[in-house]
Amino acid sequence: MTLYADATDPVGHAVRLVLAEKDINVEIQFVNHETKPEDLNDLNPYHEILTLIDRDLVLYDPQIMLEYLDERYPHPPLMPVDPVSRANNRQLRYRVTRDLYAAVDDIVGDDAAAASNARRVIRDNLMAIAPIFSRHTYFLTEEYSLVECCFAPLLWRLDHYGIKLTPQAKPLMRYADQLFAREAFRTCLSPFEKTLHR
Repeated sequence: MTLYADATDPVGHAVRLVLAEKDINVEIQFVNHETKPEDLNDLNPYHEILTLIDRDLVLYDPQIMLEYLDERYPHPPLMPVDPVSRANNRQLRYRVTRDLYAAVDDIVGDDAAAASNARRVIRDNLMAIAPIFSRHTYFLTEEYSLVECCFAPLLWRLDHYGIKLTPQAKPLMRYADQLFAREAFRTCLSPFEKTLHR
């Protein structure tokens, strides 16, 4: 199995975290748009970097990668067993991706006004959900799951993105510290990510 990923990409970080949680033997190739191999364009029809290759299977959607890895390597399980909980898990990951990760592109872009607005969007969303973490160990549940694998890379990058939370976010930051303390989280960090901790 081979994963092509950008060392700075939080979505790729989520995939690497699942690989680490499951202790999957994988070759990780860190590349960027200047250094990616030419044949990666043939494998990924969107010409994006994040690509997982497992024998004859080529995956380029991160959420499909996460679920494939969880099903192909079932221990430890990172998805609930029952259909309702599985649907809720997918919905939470969709919201993290749509509401939070969608704003990251603006933060790292060249438009200062768009970046400022994106920081506010992420901050406001995080502040709105912070109280949840005083009632649950994880995101609306008591079990570590793919939701945490998606959420942790963004939380790790808050300082890097210039996002400041108020003291009312303490339950969220306790949750974040709990995620960061996991061995798999520490072992999956790229050299770039190791420089980011708050």
